[in-house]
Amino acid sequence: QVQLVESGGGLVQPGGSLRLSCAASGTIFSIYVMGWYRQAPGKERELVASISGDGNTNVADSVKGRFTISRDYAKNTVHLQMNSLKPEDTAVYYCNAILSTTASRIRNNYWGQGTQVTVSS
Repeated sequence: QVQLVESGGGLVQPGGSLRLSCAASGTIFSIYVMGWYRQAPGKERELVASISGDGNTNVADSVKGRFTISRDYAKNTVHLQMNSLKPEDTAVYYCNAILSTTASRIRNNYWGQGTQVTVSS
């Protein structure tokens, strides 16, 4: 059983900042990738940023220069620092992890429950 628990969402004014955190717990053998996706009303879920086991990051063009993803490998956590927020960043943000629960290293995809980020004056 694996759980991803997110925190840090909320309401912020345009230009403000928020920090999202996600902690993975349960039977985890190895985490390969952790990341954040978001889904706005009426839109498809999209990748915001991800970080691999060796620290390589993949960041969406729409948030480059404003959002930073980081990972605490010892604590199985991933953070998303969001600066200079815009109204178009409003969405439900989902934590994602690709991990294996046994030494077989079979990878599975896990999702958090989502946290709402609203950017509005």
